[in-house]
Amino acid sequence: MTSSDGPLTGVRVIEFAGIGPGPHCAMLLADLGAEVLRIDRPGGNGWPNPVVDRGRSVLTVDIRSVAGREQCAKLAARADVLIEGFRPGVMERLGLGPEPLGAANPRLIYARMTGWGQTGPKARVAGHDINFIALSGALAAIGEPGRRSVPPLNFVGDFGGGSLFLAFGILAALLERGRSGRGQVIDAAIVDGVASLMTMFAGLIPSGKLSLDRADNLLGGAAPFYRTYRCADGLEVAIGALEPAFYRELLESIGAPLRFVDGQYDRATWDEQARVLGEIFLSKSRDEWCALLEFTDGCCAPVLGFDEVPADPQMRAREVYRRIDGHWHAAPAPRFSRTPGRIRPGEDAQALMDRWLA
Repeated sequence: MTSSDGPLTGVRVIEFAGIGPGPHCAMLLADLGAEVLRIDRPGGNGWPNPVVDRGRSVLTVDIRSVAGREQCAKLAARADVLIEGFRPGVMERLGLGPEPLGAANPRLIYARMTGWGQTGPKARVAGHDINFIALSGALAAIGEPGRRSVPPLNFVGDFGGGSLFLAFGILAALLERGRSGRGQVIDAAIVDGVASLMTMFAGLIPSGKLSLDRADNLLGGAAPFYRTYRCADGLEVAIGALEPAFYRELLESIGAPLRFVDGQYDRATWDEQARVLGEIFLSKSRDEWCALLEFTDGCCAPVLGFDEVPADPQMRAREVYRRIDGHWHAAPAPRFSRTPGRIRPGEDAQALMDRWLA
């Protein structure tokens, strides 16, 4: 089966099985039409995921064996992209590093995904998302004042700073290869990606426009106009009325004092404003507030549980989630007018290999 749609149709990708950002990046590429052949270890990686693992052809190979390494090298000679997420030096010890594979296939884009990067004193040390965002300055800013930092699941590190930057690097390298005809090695490190995600704060902190102090962070939940509020039924609404015109509309709609508009950015009044708004929001259920506010410029949205999301009118209208084989799958993103991506089944691995090696 050759992909017949998607902007990456015809791109051949070898993915060495891992967890977290590598598989998510491979899913993104597969959704947009790339042929992805996953090299899995005997017994799997311990984290089977029918949603993230979609669109793959899976080949079980013992890469510690001579025959397994030779098979991987033959496939890499016919691939456009190779994705691996082992600690630095592992692929070199297996004889599958970028030098021998790049010599055999000079057009190969060798994409390496790690937490700390290929260099530096921590390069070979184990770590996970929480460690990488801690070292990058993001974790310290997340949480309530006086309480411990709260990891935001593993969105910021593994996926925000990891898989998305890996995919961005792969696409940039494919574009450059169209000019030079040459592949290259991509060193995608989560700490690098998260540092890039922090650039807005780095640029605005000196001006005083933003702060990463949790008691003073405009975007971290300290401001009364940018936080969640509990409702009468115990559920929550999210308020994001940053601009004065939006805050005024919110206050008018819920019957709060309009004087708060003049003191919107006066941090000395934030506790009072949050207390008053908190009392007001406790007077109605989440759905009652949303019926009143959700289609105004008061910037209100319900805080939905994952099981509620597919049925939300906005998400349903855009078909953001699709039910396949008992699982909710997020639709391919972003969307293309002429070459749309799609969720596709993986091809039989042997058929794919026969075609690649023909």
